[in-house]
Amino acid sequence: MSTTERRRTSARRETLLGDQPGAFASARYARITPMKARRVVDMVRGLPVDEALSLLQFAPQSASETVYKVLESAVANAELTEGLERGDLVVSVAQVDEGPTMKRWRPRAQGRATRINKRTSHITLVVQPADVVAEKKATPKKRKSA
Repeated sequence: MSTTERRRTSARRETLLGDQPGAFASARYARITPMKARRVVDMVRGLPVDEALSLLQFAPQSASETVYKVLESAVANAELTEGLERGDLVVSVAQVDEGPTMKRWRPRAQGRATRINKRTSHITLVVQPADVVAEKKATPKKRKSA
């Protein structure tokens, strides 16, 4: 099977990329709160891959390590499955969705207990060639008529 033709496409690939070239990677059930992960993901959205990786490598946030690994995986997927060059890839889609919340209890004074929510995240990153991303931005979006 060549890199241009596919036997089947997953529903996730279809919703994230459609028929455009690119690759994606995701980390599901990551033990980082979605709010903290979104801060890091917002920094790399729209950046070239090499610049995003160097930014994540030195970012002080704890979520940057997880996002770095997901981005490395997306780049590897693009190189191996799609045959794309690493140098012209851009982070086109970066999203963090909320995963299940683990509920824990902390003992408090006078026999009470308070709940602690340990939140999880689903981090998804899509990398595409820079020319495809620029072309996507240049085409006007169709408005739904009322």
